Amino acid sequence: MNAKIRLYVDHPLGQGQSVPLDKAQAHYLFGVMRQSVGASVLLFNGIDGEWRAEVAEAGKRGGVLACAEQTKPLHMPPDLWLIFAPIKKARTDFIVEKAAEMGARRIVPVQSEFTNAGRVQRDRLQAHAVEAAEQCGGTFVPEVADMVRLDRLIDRWEPERSLMFCDEALAGEEEGLASARPGPWAILIGPEGGFSDSERARLRGLDWSRPVALGPRILRADTAAVAAMTLWQKTLGDWA
Repeated sequence: MNAKIRLYVDHPLGQGQSVPLDKAQAHYLFGVMRQSVGASVLLFNGIDGEWRAEVAEAGKRGGVLACAEQTKPLHMPPDLWLIFAPIKKARTDFIVEKAAEMGARRIVPVQSEFTNAGRVQRDRLQAHAVEAAEQCGGTFVPEVADMVRLDRLIDRWEPERSLMFCDEALAGEEEGLASARPGPWAILIGPEGGFSDSERARLRGLDWSRPVALGPRILRADTAAVAAMTLWQKTLGDWA
């Protein structure tokens, strides 16, 4: 039986495994999507791949699914972080959704000198990452980290991880990822006001930082995140 609905569950998956549903999941499956006992649903948990499960019990406050067969193995994205300065709420949501769809392994909001947003709701952003993975067919959900100051993140950086520093001051120049080293990477996107002179100077002076231009025009922060991930994935990632 074909299954079109995908759900992320925080529960082990395996042959014959029973998976309990919480109230919200039960409402979605049985109240919104009108599923009933015997219906097929695709499940993933970020560890055990994707499994086709059948509804064994259906109720208003809960339910139980039974795993029948694995449909996809776990596919891990490259070891790539997306680091970005939060902007307006809807556009921050967009960045997180696209990062999950495009293969980020970790998403890190940062407070830079010109960041407008004072704080973020991590749980809400993590929920957006889950929804994006459900919709795009992924088997892994990236972690959304707590917001951290950019200077503190740099202070404790591990130099084995290269940094793709997307510098809006380089717009129109030919600074890219040619001859970039393989291994773990992170992409850094600045806020709407750009990076400060002191931040730019420090980032350009780091041995593990690679300043990169994203084409001939200065991009909005949410557009820059998509452009940067596309460039990295096509050059060094699993799109190459």
